Amino acid sequence: MNFHLSAITLDEASMVALSPAIAQEREVAVLDLLDANSFRVDGSDHGPYELNLGVEEGRLVFAVAREGAAHARILLSLAPLRGLIRDYWLVCESYYKAIRTATPQQVEALDSGRKALHDEGAGELRQRLHGKIETDFATARRLFTLICVLQLRA
Repeated sequence: MNFHLSAITLDEASMVALSPAIAQEREVAVLDLLDANSFRVDGSDHGPYELNLGVEEGRLVFAVAREGAAHARILLSLAPLRGLIRDYWLVCESYYKAIRTATPQQVEALDSGRKALHDEGAGELRQRLHGKIETDFATARRLFTLICVLQLRA
């Protein structure tokens, strides 16, 4: 019964100024999520949901509303995701640099590594959300992108 996200916002106070490439990744992830997603707060009888994703005191905050009213607030420790997030951004940085100067094979190898880390992050996120929020893999993958954006440091 409408178990999906109808709106997504990121807590701007949790973010730093983004490079154009990272800002584009964020926008694509949001648009892709709004186009197709599967999201259900456990114990909830229906959606759709509005999600505000942020970070407070080192914890990931899923502030979920339904029909404009607060519905659930789910907090997750970021500690289990930090290493994956760090590695993901290191590979992304190398990938963005390689696009300009590297051979197609080098770019493809970096892109494969980036996708593998992204998939691993999505799997870890789904596992951490188990019993709180149910998502499909594609939704978790896009949410992982947004979480990574929130974790960028100046």
